[in-house]
Amino acid sequence: MREKTLAQTGQLRALVREAAEKLFEAGIEEAHLDARLLLEYAAGITVQDYMMDPFQVLPEEKVRAYHEAVEKRAARIPLQHITGQQEFMGYPFRVNEHVLIPRQDTETLVECALEKLEPEMEVLDLCTGSGCIAASLYLIGKKQGKVFPDRCFDAADISAEALDTARENCRALGAQVRLIHSDLFERIEGSYDMIVSNPPYIRRGVIEGLQEEVRLHDPYIALDGHEDGLYFYRRIADEAGRHLKRGGWVLLEVGHDQSKDVSRFLAEAGFTCIQGKKDLAGLDRVVMGMYNK
Repeated sequence: MREKTLAQTGQLRALVREAAEKLFEAGIEEAHLDARLLLEYAAGITVQDYMMDPFQVLPEEKVRAYHEAVEKRAARIPLQHITGQQEFMGYPFRVNEHVLIPRQDTETLVECALEKLEPEMEVLDLCTGSGCIAASLYLIGKKQGKVFPDRCFDAADISAEALDTARENCRALGAQVRLIHSDLFERIEGSYDMIVSNPPYIRRGVIEGLQEEVRLHDPYIALDGHEDGLYFYRRIADEAGRHLKRGGWVLLEVGHDQSKDVSRFLAEAGFTCIQGKKDLAGLDRVVMGMYNK
């Protein structure tokens, strides 16, 4: 009862504890972490501020904003959709209901691409979504001294709304990425030194069993890999050779049990030097191959 009274007064520690309990009851796995992150978003109280004075009292309007944010998270709206942002490769990316929320797993794909990136390479990112892969490659490559004097990177997506989000992100971060409205290679012209992609790869029958945050709030089109989850890998393997220069690379994020199938698709399409990369959890995450015409 005392803790409830303290929360009503706006005391930080009581507010966070009450919020964490509410989120835990709603099935949020990282309830206390989300409660703290929402406090920073809604009230501007950083972790350092909280640690220095957990007994400080918030103004009523900030308490109200915090409660509203917690209610949204308890309804299983993703934290990133509430804050409108997700960090990826050290950069802040705007996210919304039109794009897949960037995940740490995908950083493995970017790291593999950076290892192969060389100055003046021409790069295409398929199914770009928020633009996080293409923008990160450009920005980090630039920091590493791999300059791109002749042209920017290209990034394509079938969703016009996703491209609008990617455009905002690239503009805000200063990433020179040309965005193309295309169903995979449909409107892609020319050849590239590298093609990267994190395509939809969830089996259609599995989607209904995913967490509510994913199933109800990530765009279905960014999840659906058709019946076996391999539809887009087949298309990319079959068509990528027509858009790669000799010795060009294709790098694909894959599901944890899809590496062998995707490797086979690339081999059958004429790719060599096929190799995989595991993520930090030790799961297969990237398949890559070189194309020799």
